Amino acid sequence: MKMIDDARPLEMNFDGDASLGALLGALEPYAGKALVIDYGGRTIRSGYHVTEVKAGSFVTLDCGGNPDAWRETVLQIEDIAQEGEGDYLSVDKFREILDQVAQRVELDARARLTFEVGPPNAAMRVFDVDRLRMEAGRVVLRLVARAAICKPRHRAKQEATTTCCGPKAAGESCCAA
Repeated sequence: MKMIDDARPLEMNFDGDASLGALLGALEPYAGKALVIDYGGRTIRSGYHVTEVKAGSFVTLDCGGNPDAWRETVLQIEDIAQEGEGDYLSVDKFREILDQVAQRVELDARARLTFEVGPPNAAMRVFDVDRLRMEAGRVVLRLVARAAICKPRHRAKQEATTTCCGPKAAGESCCAA
């Protein structure tokens, strides 16, 4: 994490795994700054609109027969330049919108955070939070497209890299003496 002079982070990496609370906490010191969203190789237009906030609980069964459960907060954003709205949302306005939602819908600060973003008359795409950084006096929230994965295969790859000392040949055991 890079820091600026007053000990606020200049950049915070989430690597596609942010919770609602973590993002709101990271944004807190920047209340007066404009919040700009980069997604899918483009910068969102000023005047973008938070169209919906969803709080969901998921109970699933993957293709390997493994059950899973989690909570998720989905922020739906319309990439539109609205007439008379030439400015980006400020960080405090963005947080205020979520505070207003939280008064009527239970939002779990630990819930996985997902963004659905797209321009009018186009399909929305699903994104995860990659990083947050200060840039030219504004806060830039960089989103990355969420890739489809086979959870059992993904889990097996993670286990292989965390339990092995390094790459192995077929049939070779980990950390062989």
